[in-house]
Amino acid sequence: MLGSAAMVLSFDIEPAAAVEHDEWHTREHLPERLAIDGFLRGSRWRALEGLPRYLVVYEVAELAVLSSAAYQERLNNPTPWTRSLMKSYRDMRRGFCRLEASVGSGLGCATSLVRFAPAVGREEALRAWLTGRVLPQLAELPGFAGAYLLRAAATPAMTAEQEIRGRDHGLDWVLLAMSHRVEAMAKLDPGRFVEPGAAESPITQAYGLQYAISREDLATSPAPLP
Repeated sequence: MLGSAAMVLSFDIEPAAAVEHDEWHTREHLPERLAIDGFLRGSRWRALEGLPRYLVVYEVAELAVLSSAAYQERLNNPTPWTRSLMKSYRDMRRGFCRLEASVGSGLGCATSLVRFAPAVGREEALRAWLTGRVLPQLAELPGFAGAYLLRAAATPAMTAEQEIRGRDHGLDWVLLAMSHRVEAMAKLDPGRFVEPGAAESPITQAYGLQYAISREDLATSPAPLP
């Protein structure tokens, strides 16, 4: 994972707007975000089955990027296309997370998203369990590409974009386990690893990669044809 922090979004879109959403997100929204200093890579993932349909991850240089004036300016001045699409968002969960630990490198074609919260008083025990045992075990699985443990470390402020789509729900801890084999990720249930220290049973869902772009990609993209 690039940088030391990430913004993780889990949400759904009105079915009638899904095709336009993906065009907007690829052509306008991701490039707009990656043009902000400190944003390093953005990726959009689609659920292999079930809801929520979308997972988006923005990797950033540090947590402070997500409260920067440049990012807040974009959130409070959405483009016309953004204003239109934000009305189609449903059940948004959004977390400003610090990267706690990682193994592997690069992006796989599929990821398993595990959402959970630690039991009271079990935070450090759970973190030690995850970093000392879970991540190394995941690294040994067939098809493994990378695994990343993220922990919510800041609360997103209310902005113009959020007012259009409705107040976001939060995220607590997130585990992303990536694979270069979709079939391997569909069968993986990393939720079993975090149950000993989690407040409730973790929520696990498998996603396939739709699109990813880095800040370097943006800088080297050719000019559009006339």
